[in-house]
Amino acid sequence: MKIVSDLHLHSKFSRAVSPNMNLQTMATYASQKGIDLLSTGDWTHPVWFKEVQNALEEISPGIYQLKSGQVKNANSSAKFLLSTEISLIYKQGEKVRRVHNLVFVPNIVTAEKVNQALTKRGANLNADGRPIIGMSCHDLLELILNIDERCMLIPCHIWTPHFGVYGSASGFDSLEDAFGDLARFVYGIETGISSDPEMNWVVPELDNRSILSFSDAHSAPKMGRELTVFVPTQDVVRNFCYEDIREAIKRNREGKLKVGYTVEFYPEEGKYHYSGHRNCKVSFGPQEIKKNGSICPVCHQRLTEGVLYRVMQITNKTDLAIGECNLNEAGLVWFTDPVKKHPPFIKLVPLLEIVAQSLHSSVGSQKSQNLYNKLCQELKSEFNVLISADISKILGVGGEQIAQAVDKVRHGKLSIKPGYDGEYGKVKVWEDKQDENEYSPQLSFNF
Repeated sequence: MKIVSDLHLHSKFSRAVSPNMNLQTMATYASQKGIDLLSTGDWTHPVWFKEVQNALEEISPGIYQLKSGQVKNANSSAKFLLSTEISLIYKQGEKVRRVHNLVFVPNIVTAEKVNQALTKRGANLNADGRPIIGMSCHDLLELILNIDERCMLIPCHIWTPHFGVYGSASGFDSLEDAFGDLARFVYGIETGISSDPEMNWVVPELDNRSILSFSDAHSAPKMGRELTVFVPTQDVVRNFCYEDIREAIKRNREGKLKVGYTVEFYPEEGKYHYSGHRNCKVSFGPQEIKKNGSICPVCHQRLTEGVLYRVMQITNKTDLAIGECNLNEAGLVWFTDPVKKHPPFIKLVPLLEIVAQSLHSSVGSQKSQNLYNKLCQELKSEFNVLISADISKILGVGGEQIAQAVDKVRHGKLSIKPGYDGEYGKVKVWEDKQDENEYSPQLSFNF
């Protein structure tokens, strides 16, 4: 048994989130995508918290599912765990800090206690599903641990310039700088869309921490674009609870579960992978920053420093490619840590994007949606199509172009234009001739 999880989601009560992001829609999409365990997200928001209380029932300690009367899709069996994102804005070391953290709690009672404590500290939890609170990272962690020692805090999208704990604009150079004497209780981090585990393997203080990946989805179709897969440490695990997930993230070898692997976006597709200025159409990789400096040649202001450059800056590394690549029987490239400190990971492109590119259409077109739905329905789920379905079966359902595209994604044979300064990068499965000067081929792997 494996548990495919996406534990960073937002509800319709967060800014810039689809109004369709409710628990029922999340559960329906989870079944289509092949996700077993979801975050409720946004449980600090009073109205959403009421919806969570009314719609979910606890099936094992800290794990919930929709009540029978709430289930829209008979095939939906998704489970939920209580995690939410909190935005901290405060001043430390003569610098304004903006850091986003995920908070996990073991049950609804504890969530309610955390909400009450935050309200007493002056937080306006009604304003947004991801509340902005004038509290330090240290103090937030201290608050939740004092309420229940089983609570967890995971810094999310840690390299994002403006809101990551390591971010160039408002972050720190270490977890100890951010969390002080409580840093030892930070058991893991979230990579974010603009970085992958390999980029984090070079950070010494992450050697003994879990490197996790979740989608941070603002709409249901974006769910599962990054995932963490938990696997049993024993032969059979029929049921699991919140504490099993927590112990896996803590890397407790005596626990029933462990982090088996993560599923990653190509980090170049993230909004902050390279440095640059979107308005000036200036994009610099680390070597260009080293050669030309961090000042924009167009507006002469400081560039928004990207994740790749920031990782190299903090670690004093010039090469982040330390992993090994292996090909499995399904033709999928696995990236492994040669010193075995961390689990492996894989890089994928969302199936709907593969379908749209192969049909020369958009992800929102009806023909793309119809073929995507057909593939998920006839081949179990999106996760199964991307990870393990036999190419011949994909050929039978989706046709030659789709089968070839999935095979190209599994082998990493893609063309990529890195994102920068809030502009998403572009990953192309099929490269047009006019793109040749704009896109770079993904590194080819030799097996």
